[in-house]
Amino acid sequence: MCRKTLWRTNFIDRTLAGLTEAIKQAVFAERYARLPGLLQGLDPRGKIVTFLALLIATALSRQLGVIAVIYLLTVILAMASRIPLMFFLKRVWLFIPLFTGAIALPAIFNFITPGQPLVTIMTFAVPVNWGPVHLPAAITITAQGLRGAEIFILRVGTSVSLSVLLILTTEWAKLLRALAALHFPRTAILIFGMTYRYIFLFIKVAEEMFLARRSRAVGRTNVREQQNWLSYRLGFLLNRSTKLSNEVYLAMLSRGWNGQAYFLDDFRFRWPDAAWIAFTIAFCGGIIILEKMK
Repeated sequence: MCRKTLWRTNFIDRTLAGLTEAIKQAVFAERYARLPGLLQGLDPRGKIVTFLALLIATALSRQLGVIAVIYLLTVILAMASRIPLMFFLKRVWLFIPLFTGAIALPAIFNFITPGQPLVTIMTFAVPVNWGPVHLPAAITITAQGLRGAEIFILRVGTSVSLSVLLILTTEWAKLLRALAALHFPRTAILIFGMTYRYIFLFIKVAEEMFLARRSRAVGRTNVREQQNWLSYRLGFLLNRSTKLSNEVYLAMLSRGWNGQAYFLDDFRFRWPDAAWIAFTIAFCGGIIILEKMK
């Protein structure tokens, strides 16, 4: 019984710690975007275009070594932008093996990717045919399947690293203004901006609810009471978010909102931006040459 009570107490503590950590990580991300690093001083418009080119090069590359070179460049840029290396690596690779590994794992076996066998996992007396499932007599890990999985995981990790690096080195408001300057749909930009703004509001509301629950918890509470309270609070939070969205929309209409968002474009294109774009073009050209040589 004591163990169950301890678990319920830890549930509230862990939830509070998780909500606080989410806010803390967001604040730290904004702090990194204001540091005097290499990428922080570049024009956000040029960064978006060049990072898009690097993402396309990563997606089109079929060589493991070429993708590794792009990833190495990403790590070097992160260090030159004064982003802590372990913070950057954990932000990318903490969940990638869990999700992309689950997708790529079946592809390493010979019944998905035939090829040169490396390790035999299981053998049968005869091939297995069970409805639409057809398994060979020996299930093995193939060299072609393993290489394909490695390329897939590294490609996803590199793409996510580039995206995270762009966000960490660019303030959110400047990123939205740069997207508007590049003629990205302004309604979508407005949705992104409001979502980013109000998600922190609701995280703060949820944190206050759990803190109030913790401060009023006296004695033992059973699992049923915990479940009822949690379901009620989730419903309350959903109802509050719906009402707030309607109120914000009506407030926007009352202030002259006509469906068009306006942004102040005060960016200046300087020589470091030209040097960065020239370097990216040369780097992508080198990637194309490496791809054709192998």
